[in-house]
Amino acid sequence: MTRSTEAAGNAGPSHSAGGGVDTPEDIAGQRAIGARLQAQIELSRQQEEALRIRNLQFDTAINNMSQGLCFFDADMRLIVCNHRYVEMYDLPPGRIGPGTPLSDIVDMRVEAGSFPAMSRDEYLQWRARVTQSNEPTDSILELRNGRTIKIRHRPMPDQGWVATHEDITEQRRSELKIEYMAHHDALTDLANRVLLNERLEQALARRVDGQDLVAVHHLDLDQFKAVNDTFGHPAGDKLLKLVADRLRGLVRPTDTIARMGGDEFVIVQAPLAAPAQATSLAQAIVELMNEPFDIDGHQAVIGTSVGIAIGPGDVSKSEALLRNADLALYRAKGCGRGTFRFFESSMDLQMQARRIMEQEMRKALPAGEFELYYQPVIRLATNDISGFEALIRWNHPDRGLIAPASFIPLAEEIGFILPLGEWVIRQACTTAALWPSHFHVAINVSAAQFRSPHLLQVIVAALTNSGLDPRRLEIEITESVLLNQKDTVLAVLHQLRALGVRIAMDDFGTGYSSLSYLQCFPFDKIKIDRSFVADIADNANSLNIVRAVAALAGGLGMTATAEGVETRDQLDRITSEGCTEMQGFLFSRPLPAQEIQQWLQFGANVPKQSDRSAA
Repeated sequence: MTRSTEAAGNAGPSHSAGGGVDTPEDIAGQRAIGARLQAQIELSRQQEEALRIRNLQFDTAINNMSQGLCFFDADMRLIVCNHRYVEMYDLPPGRIGPGTPLSDIVDMRVEAGSFPAMSRDEYLQWRARVTQSNEPTDSILELRNGRTIKIRHRPMPDQGWVATHEDITEQRRSELKIEYMAHHDALTDLANRVLLNERLEQALARRVDGQDLVAVHHLDLDQFKAVNDTFGHPAGDKLLKLVADRLRGLVRPTDTIARMGGDEFVIVQAPLAAPAQATSLAQAIVELMNEPFDIDGHQAVIGTSVGIAIGPGDVSKSEALLRNADLALYRAKGCGRGTFRFFESSMDLQMQARRIMEQEMRKALPAGEFELYYQPVIRLATNDISGFEALIRWNHPDRGLIAPASFIPLAEEIGFILPLGEWVIRQACTTAALWPSHFHVAINVSAAQFRSPHLLQVIVAALTNSGLDPRRLEIEITESVLLNQKDTVLAVLHQLRALGVRIAMDDFGTGYSSLSYLQCFPFDKIKIDRSFVADIADNANSLNIVRAVAALAGGLGMTATAEGVETRDQLDRITSEGCTEMQGFLFSRPLPAQEIQQWLQFGANVPKQSDRSAA
């Protein structure tokens, strides 16, 4: 519109540029065109603003990603990348922008040291292969600076690609740490059972033409529990670490040391040319473990026993080799400890016999095959009976009467001692309740029974149900009972003492810290072990021990009972040295409850061994 037209408005007729007058229709059309132009301008402005906002959102999104992001075209030139990509590879920001060739970025990464352990050309060839494959790929690259990057490559329709780069260094370290922990003992940093089995399988699989051998050494520390209980668990842990360090110094890089738990270790010695090499290692282990360990200024001597199995001579399966080494260890410990033994086929037969005994023993209790015998305890001053010690026997249907030494250790090992011990306590209290009131009954209670939280309840229930006066019950414990959970055991002993039950220390002098145990609890009786009584007439040391223990008991107001008295000479010696009680075959063997009851009913004393046949 002309200025004259705009000025005139609707006041009068308008004129066209050619001199004609604009009609109302012309004016309306011109206004519509102007409105459309204005709308298009506004729309364009809105679109530009929306695009700006979208670009801002895109920039914000990609620059706040935890991964690096990059777009490349088909000519391997950068379209766009985010800040994380630049930071991840220590690239100079001013040199990175749209159109930058990939080769230039590679050169900058090589210069920054953020490049894989390969040459520049190798990397470009690898990148070209990934791009040309036109398939999504995921790759993990280890950089020279120690970082680990996971790259997810995704192709674009125009032959370009987009990729995310994620720094997984800490994740990989955590994964490796978790994997390491899953295969190693946390305390000693040695292999654990899982890794041991893997290494043993590998060693057996690597045997070349069946010539190389594999030796499995199973170690058990002989006196570890004594150290652990005397000096505490921190000292025990330190000792295990010292043992691990010594073992590391004995083996080759191809060997594997594993801690099996507790104080047991296994060494896989492979490859092995001859069994003599296993002998040499076992001898070195025994000798080195016999040397004192320094634990925070305290010296500890522990020793070790070793069982050895050779593959494929014994067996070729890993689990069988481990089992055979364990059987050999069992034999080594039975030979006095501090030695080593190779697996022999007879050991497997012994273990099979052991399993049969276990099965039969579990059936024997409900079948009523167990029986209590009672050995008289003689008061030396008056030569009369003060009470009886209850001793268990197994009336096996095929093998006859079995002594406790043949089955009690197995019962303790498999946990059967708990139900068996409860039966002994109930049966002994029931039987003793039928005797005259001046007789007591003594019951042996093992360390395994004291580890049960129900022992006190079992004893109280047995006393209540039988009606036996608690003062007529005597509980005998060995020093081994106090080696583990000493405070818990002492608490139970004090509760029993409060009921009136008498407490005796059995096999005195054969443990680790006899005198210290006498200080921690006021025992009523000390029983001198039969090993000192047996050679009291010929061995001055045994005589002096008996004399010292009797004097100690007298000074502490305790009864001193000598066990295993079999000759008149032994009786005279223990009497002259101040013992107050004795028990042994000289007076009587253990007798069945029925025989004890018969003699008591007729008012007679229990017969001496010379008056009856052996039971």
